[in-house]
This record gives sequence, structure tokens and C-alpha cells, in this order.
Amino acid sequence: MKDHVYKLVEITGTSTASIEDAIEKAIACAHKTLNNLSWFNVVETRGNIVETKVQHWQVTIKVGFSVEE
Repeated sequence: MKDHVYKLVEITGTSTASIEDAIEKAIACAHKTLNNLSWFNVVETRGNIVETKVQHWQVTIKVGFSVEE
């Protein structure tokens, strides 16, 4: 098994549905321009509240991908 070198990119996904949906949207968007996505780490979760209800989620993640040689 060969050793890998990884690069990290920090992105923020948003959703009115859920935290998971915000993460999936961020990864889907990153996949359009980045190759070899391997993993992600949630850095921050935020949201806004309207009349005691969560209106919108914002989730910042770091996405790791292997650098091609």
C-alpha cells in the first residue's frame, strides 16, 4: 500500500432541512471540482432561528483529498 499526501479545503454547506443535508450539499459541490475526495471533518455548525424554530443550517467542513503524483 502506498503512502498518500492529502490536501484540505474548508467549505460551508447550507440547508433548510438538516445538518446532514448541508454536509452532503457541501461534499457534492466540492466533488464537481476536486478529485479523490477521501474524508471530511465538521469544523463548525451554525444556524439561524425564527420564532423559536431552526430556519437554516450552515455547516463548515474540512474536506480531505489525496494529491495525485
